[in-house]
Amino acid sequence: MEKRIVILGAGESGTGAAVLAKKQGYDVFISDSGKIKESFREILLNYEIDFEEGRHTERFILNADEIIKSPGISEKSEIVQIIRKKGLRIISEIEFAGRYTTAKKICITGSNGKTTTTSLIHHMLRKAGLNAGLAGNVGKSFAMQVATENYDYYVIELSSFQLDGMYEFKADIAILLNITPDHLDRYDYNLQHYVNSKFRISQNLAEDDFFVYCSDDEITIRELERIVMKAKQLGFTMREKRQPGAYLDGDTMKIEVDDELFEMSLADLALKGRHNTYNSMAAGITGNVLKLRKPVIRESLMDFTGVEHRLEKFIKVHGIEFINDSKATNVNSTWYALESMTSPVIWIAGGIDKGNDYSGLEDLVKSKVKALICLGKDNARLHEAFEGTVPVIVDSASMKEAVSNAYRCGEKGDTVLLSPACASFDLFENYEDRGRQFKKYVKEL
Repeated sequence: MEKRIVILGAGESGTGAAVLAKKQGYDVFISDSGKIKESFREILLNYEIDFEEGRHTERFILNADEIIKSPGISEKSEIVQIIRKKGLRIISEIEFAGRYTTAKKICITGSNGKTTTTSLIHHMLRKAGLNAGLAGNVGKSFAMQVATENYDYYVIELSSFQLDGMYEFKADIAILLNITPDHLDRYDYNLQHYVNSKFRISQNLAEDDFFVYCSDDEITIRELERIVMKAKQLGFTMREKRQPGAYLDGDTMKIEVDDELFEMSLADLALKGRHNTYNSMAAGITGNVLKLRKPVIRESLMDFTGVEHRLEKFIKVHGIEFINDSKATNVNSTWYALESMTSPVIWIAGGIDKGNDYSGLEDLVKSKVKALICLGKDNARLHEAFEGTVPVIVDSASMKEAVSNAYRCGEKGDTVLLSPACASFDLFENYEDRGRQFKKYVKEL
């Protein structure tokens, strides 16, 4: 008898999983509690996949052999609780797709810098002439690519939510950029639960696989001391100490892998700022592990143009620079953004607060921010954190209003920085929608 696969959520991830399951000969059903986007509905109809929207019908779901849950659906949701009670196995789309490809998998996670590093490594592999797909939290879903493409390499960005549903999946190169408190609302406000989730990227690594990590990240180091790791470990650091992996020697980045030395001046890196030096180091180590030619690694690190919605310098209007950092959905991302600012800042922040602790931003905000534009349905936490620190705080109920308030507060030589430190779902579809609206209303000024 055909095995039955039920998929919760018919977005990018769920639809990809459904297509792959159908192609692998499963009996497939997809259930979405909301309205399915037209583009995804069309795919499901083309592949003759049964689906429902606007509800989760238990009798169609609980007869599954295995359930694939989209990463956006919380463990606390009613249907997931019912499935758990029944004892049915829930996996992620990444876990499922990993069963049907023999391609090499380079997997990247971390609280910050995931998309930039994933995109940079993909850029490097393509430049080296390798047949490489970009998947996971960025680009087309991994499952859809396994179903419809034929790549030799996948560069996969993994969120903690995707990692939570992964068991047998194995990376060839696993990269953990950093761990700072994020999404704690999904982890019972327990940092260790979140740390465990991030470290799932290293599960199943064998002796000839690689684990690439930041040796300046205290939480990562503490965890590494506690667990057994079979893979070859390569760290990256900016504290100028020689080690296998990447380190700084003055203004030069040095990478040592298998007694081979690669070096490059920090001034030549396309991505500027401390956090981006870490991202470039992680990508550089990966290139060296894969034995790519040194000129290719160097050129990739020099000509990469960055990622939309991540510290994206947009335009200047009457001498005021507008920067779109909508992808900053946590406090640590915003810390990096503010740290890299060199002119007075009008800061647009707010949205769904995931249990944020803003105290770490206080010194930067005091020294750099002249006005705070709050953008969210509930801005109380931002007011609480920064009243008395920022001279001007203005509430806005829409992006149009936020942009116009920011413009009014600015003068020539200032920077308006959208770096929300919060999730976007109170007023926007996602962080991309938030970033695009920002750019749209800036253009209309």
